[in-house]
Amino acid sequence: MDYDRTTYGERIADVYDEWYGEAEVLDTNAAVEALAELAGDGPVLELAIGTGRVALPLAVRGLEVHGIDASEAMVAKLLEKPGGDAIPVTMGDFADACVEGTFSLVYVVFNTLFALESQEEQVRCFQNVAGRLADGGVFVVECFVPEPERFDGSLRTNKIGGDSVLIDAALVDRKEQRSESQHIVLTPQGATFYPVRIRWAYPPELDLMARLAGLRLRDRWSGWDKGPFTKTSRQHVSVYERAS
Repeated sequence: MDYDRTTYGERIADVYDEWYGEAEVLDTNAAVEALAELAGDGPVLELAIGTGRVALPLAVRGLEVHGIDASEAMVAKLLEKPGGDAIPVTMGDFADACVEGTFSLVYVVFNTLFALESQEEQVRCFQNVAGRLADGGVFVVECFVPEPERFDGSLRTNKIGGDSVLIDAALVDRKEQRSESQHIVLTPQGATFYPVRIRWAYPPELDLMARLAGLRLRDRWSGWDKGPFTKTSRQHVSVYERAS
């Protein structure tokens, strides 16, 4: 299967909001509260803005929000929503953060940093973000803590409806810190596949990427409620600032 930076968004755009728009596990309201506090007066930049799950509520608060995304299908969904056409979106690879200006806040949520499939691309993302931060600005990353043993070879049934079943299948490459998975929807009409490829990184590796970009860790929470990050935390929200 051909897979590039646009594949995930182009395949999943039609169901993304249905699956994740109201997902309690994402805690969108708490994310917006925390990001708005960090943003101050803005402006802000979302990497992989997608359908605007987080960006639109921030814009409603009066912040100047910009975005970057590689998927035209995802951005089309954003533009269909009230206020979506008022958010400037740059089409492109968010590893390059090729947006003019500087920002009080740059953020990437819902594990999307891992959509960059090599360490080199992830490092480049940190470096380019560092160049886009205004004085006192921060870079916020929301990611899961990798637990490859939980998913290697897994096949899970996540949802059963009257005429559909949602199954997740995954394979893990520990050597390359990569996984390949499929969300599979089975209906009487057949199967629909939503592929996902990621390259995960543990928090200390992300901190080293930040150091290479001239940034340092300011805060790390176990979630958007700002709970403490511990040895048993399964996700983290990390806040980076300039090192000098």
